[in-house]
Amino acid sequence: MEQQTPWTAKLTAKLRRESFVLLVALAIAFIAVTAGMNGWGVLGLLAIMLLAIMCSSEPRPQVASAPPVSEVEEPAARSLLPEVSATLSALDIPVMVLAGDASVLFQNRAAEKAFGEVVIGAHISARLRSPGILDMVRETIVTNAPNQIEHSERLPSERVYIVRSSPVELGAVGGANHGASERLFVLSFRDISEVRRIDRMRSDFVANASHELRTPLASLRGFIETIQGPAKSDFKAQERFLGIMFDQTTRMSRLVDDLLSLSRLELKSHIAPDEKVDLVPLLGHVRDALLPLANDVGVDIQLHLPEGRAEVAGDRDELVQVFENLIENACKYGQEGKLVEVFLKNGPGGPVEVTIVDKGPGIPAEHVPRLTERFYRVNIEDSRSKKGTGLGLAIVKHILTRHRARLIVKSEVGKGTSFTVRF
Repeated sequence: MEQQTPWTAKLTAKLRRESFVLLVALAIAFIAVTAGMNGWGVLGLLAIMLLAIMCSSEPRPQVASAPPVSEVEEPAARSLLPEVSATLSALDIPVMVLAGDASVLFQNRAAEKAFGEVVIGAHISARLRSPGILDMVRETIVTNAPNQIEHSERLPSERVYIVRSSPVELGAVGGANHGASERLFVLSFRDISEVRRIDRMRSDFVANASHELRTPLASLRGFIETIQGPAKSDFKAQERFLGIMFDQTTRMSRLVDDLLSLSRLELKSHIAPDEKVDLVPLLGHVRDALLPLANDVGVDIQLHLPEGRAEVAGDRDELVQVFENLIENACKYGQEGKLVEVFLKNGPGGPVEVTIVDKGPGIPAEHVPRLTERFYRVNIEDSRSKKGTGLGLAIVKHILTRHRARLIVKSEVGKGTSFTVRF
């Protein structure tokens, strides 16, 4: 087969490429000749068209336009950040996305709620000051390996988290020419507060119950042995012993109830109540409920209430428990003064305060800081004789912690004591 010359090959390639145009030209020429036009003129036009095809330049290959400088310089990982952020926003656990310099690129709503809003681009230490978390983040950035620690937050309530930092590769930086990738880091917080509270509650309950129940149980055992032995035929002694045994079992029942109440309060101490409670009728209800006790010990309860409403955010039943406990203590331990006064302050622009004042013997200064500890008693015998469990003020403290309120105690020996609840 005869080999084509370069010029012939080039002509053949051009004719193939422009075959559609040639076919259209031939069709037009045929129509022109049929219509009566000069045949030589039509041939001349076809020759000119063929020459134009031969002289036409080669089509230039399209060159991709260079991307803008900002696109070249922007890491692909950050270009994917909006999609990642949209996914992390749906999570109910706190999550932050950090850059390689530990600056915050994103935080979801759960993180904002738990730790407050962080300025995007700020270093993680601007919000989280824990040395353990900061060291863990630095180690993850250096080693590119995941790490986790246990971290506790004290305010506004005690929370315990498993904090985990892990690297994430999201893509190449700037394309193939750069050959590197930017690493982002995800910092997540898993709340294990409830697990820790349940563990502590279980151990505390066993320790406290075993300690406080030991004495009444020993008493009961001794009385039962006496009734079965030496007092077997002494009906007067049996009647007296049975009365003491009844008091001891009642005390144990109150103790168990208080321990369970304290445990339930600890489980929900981090959840602030959001209902509105008017303290004016609530204090009236508490005073009416305690009138029989006050009459028995010879104490007069006087309320000093403002006109109108005095509303606070709270749980009504729990607030009733707080003020019943404080006013009952004032009646029992301040009965020598014969008067308990309750003041409700609701000034404009100021906090709502309830102050319970007694005219009793007062509390020595060294005991005041420890009054809200479990089973702490200024006078053990006096407390037990008045049927106290040693848990009342501990319950008050936990309820007020949940209500984000404060308990302020002032006392002077020989002049009385005041307990102020400030909301």
